Amino acid sequence: MKLGNSFYFARQGLKYCFLTQQNFRIHLIVLLIVIILGFILQINQIEWLIVTGCAMLVLSMELMNTAIEKICDLITKDIHPVIKVIKDIAAAAVLIAAIGSFFSGVIIFLPKILDLFQ
Repeated sequence: MKLGNSFYFARQGLKYCFLTQQNFRIHLIVLLIVIILGFILQINQIEWLIVTGCAMLVLSMELMNTAIEKICDLITKDIHPVIKVIKDIAAAAVLIAAIGSFFSGVIIFLPKILDLFQ
């Protein structure tokens, strides 16, 4: 497979998730707000690395969650107890990443926001 094809297929996956997955779009909107806040509050290089890492983790987990859901839907459209557990676990992985990212954001941004009011 050519390298160009790999990028093409990856873009197709991103496009699909952007167009069909509300949570993916919400994560992107939150990321945009965090980036704007990062510039306004002048976070440092290490803080940018943490913010970037957290953002990529959450977005990647959301992509994997979507892939897992699609595989499960291919197996059966019926409500199946094992498929439900698989989907719930995949969703929980996104939630854990989002919660960790949220607390990282609080640790980075809250002191800077509080300094603005002092």
